[in-house]
Amino acid sequence: MFGREMCRVEETDNNNTKKKKMRRFAIGSMGLKKFGEIRVEKLKNSMVNVRSTKMKMWLIRATTMVLLWTCLVQLTALGGGSWGPRVLKGWPSCFTQDSALDVKLLPTVPVRVLPHKRVYKNNGYLVVSCNGGLNQMRSAICDMVAIARDLNVTLIVPELDKTSFWADPSEFEDIFDVDHFITSLRDEVRILKELPPRLKQRVELGIVHTMPPVSWSDISYYHNQILPLIKKYKVVHLNRTDARLANNGQPLELQKLRCRVNFDALRFTPQIEELGRRVVKLLRQNGPFLVLHLRYEMDMLAFSGCTQGCNDEEIEELTRMRYAYPWWKEKIINSDLKRKDGLCPLTPEETALTLKALDIDRDIQIYIAAGEIYGGKRRMDSLADAYPRLVRKETLLGPADLQYFQNHSSQMAALDYLVSLESDIFVPTYDGNMAKVVEGHRRFLGFKKTILLDRKILVDLIDKYTSGVLSWDEFSGAVKDTHAQRMGAPTKRLVMPDRPKEEDYFYANPEECLQPSDDEPLSIL
Repeated sequence: MFGREMCRVEETDNNNTKKKKMRRFAIGSMGLKKFGEIRVEKLKNSMVNVRSTKMKMWLIRATTMVLLWTCLVQLTALGGGSWGPRVLKGWPSCFTQDSALDVKLLPTVPVRVLPHKRVYKNNGYLVVSCNGGLNQMRSAICDMVAIARDLNVTLIVPELDKTSFWADPSEFEDIFDVDHFITSLRDEVRILKELPPRLKQRVELGIVHTMPPVSWSDISYYHNQILPLIKKYKVVHLNRTDARLANNGQPLELQKLRCRVNFDALRFTPQIEELGRRVVKLLRQNGPFLVLHLRYEMDMLAFSGCTQGCNDEEIEELTRMRYAYPWWKEKIINSDLKRKDGLCPLTPEETALTLKALDIDRDIQIYIAAGEIYGGKRRMDSLADAYPRLVRKETLLGPADLQYFQNHSSQMAALDYLVSLESDIFVPTYDGNMAKVVEGHRRFLGFKKTILLDRKILVDLIDKYTSGVLSWDEFSGAVKDTHAQRMGAPTKRLVMPDRPKEEDYFYANPEECLQPSDDEPLSIL
């Protein structure tokens, strides 16, 4: 009995304990739930407060900007525009003509907007390998862009010549701003840095149709002969590009595109352009300057066979060099006859006489745009005596400035090209590729003074003067009369349909792209 009562008491105690625990758990659960609701409510309130704070800050900033703007406008109006903030000068005036505000618009740098991409059905890919020096390749690139555009194909960024006499290892992007080249022409033609992977692999394996196009060809040749090959093989590789498009008789749109590539798309790299600016600045600090493209270099003399003023040892060296290059087809050359026909570059001695006869100021700076002059100081002495202020890029710049240009003749030529464009007078002593392309570019920039020497007449006059047949005054007068109309003024290209090599070069006088103007000549730097 007592045992049963004890059991009941223990059960009762146990039940009471369980009920207490359950009540505690219930109370704890209710407390947690209540606490969570409070936290959520506080979080909501805080978010509202944050939003309210952000809104207030935004309103404060907006109000402040409006007030500042109003103050600036009022201050500018009161100041008559003479000392007001320049940031306001480019904005259109909101005042009437009777207002005291007189804001003069300042020239602003336009934001460069990329042209829209031209959408067309791609007929295939054109790969080109340029040959020759920088300016021969430059004009060839212009031709290839125009051809690719007309055929509705994709052009791969041209490969530059690395196997010619100059052996310059430079790639396209080492000389030209490749990204500008691609984007500036995107409204005309699609240009890629390389072929798509599958086609690139085929080309690397040698599975590609390679050929040289016919020189001086009309655009119809490319439509009738080259385009079917591109459609058949998907990729065609043109391994020679010099003078492959006719000078004349082409559609106006094609001619203008050649100009656009030459004068806009083919921009040199920022490094080359910056160095060009430095050279021009150094020259300008000392007054006007003349650029003399003295093409009296070893490769030109060997190629042309012109040996006027050279000794026997030099003649032998030049002859060996000419025979060493199989693509220089003319081997046996009569130097005297070629010179009398006006087909040789003027010597430094002949150049000095010509400049003096033209009354070129003795004290003018003369920048020599050329490589190493053949014969060195011995051949340059007479020119230096006549014009003591001779300079070269090597004398204007330090070794550190030119270290990356060493053994890169095309990059050196690019620097000379820029300086030639900016000069007060440009005088080429031979009508090679640089002389012609610079001549045309200077016409485009406002017909800058370019003295185009008539070498056939000049050498005859020089021989008569040096032999005593002509006095100095007679010689000088004849030289001036000969060149009075050869100063780079507007003129028509000479067209010779049956002899394209003898007619005027398109890039020397791109008349389709020129606008006669009385304005000051332009600068590209």
